[in-house]
Amino acid sequence: MMCASKFLSPAILLWGMMGLGMGVIPSAQADTLQQQVYLEAHRVMPRRGMTMVQVAQHFGQPEARLPAAGGQKRVWPVIHRWVYPHYVVYFERNRVLHSVLKAPPGEKPVR
Repeated sequence: MMCASKFLSPAILLWGMMGLGMGVIPSAQADTLQQQVYLEAHRVMPRRGMTMVQVAQHFGQPEARLPAAGGQKRVWPVIHRWVYPHYVVYFERNRVLHSVLKAPPGEKPVR
């Protein structure tokens, strides 16, 4: 099995060179973004497809459960967000969609 991080760094560098239509990402920000992607890939966080019950059992209760968003129409799923000390877990209905690391204190998120 190949490590996903081998494929993430070239993608981040390519995005940085292309600028994603937002201008070129400065070197320091690109390094921070690479570190963030590496940490997300290697940190133990809830994985896609886990249920809310499984996340609560394995990772404990979140610091906060933010109000649900979406669901105004049947085709728009309800998105829930659970906040943990170092990351936020996004659920589509009751399943993990994605887990995202928070930006380190004093550092602006890369956009």
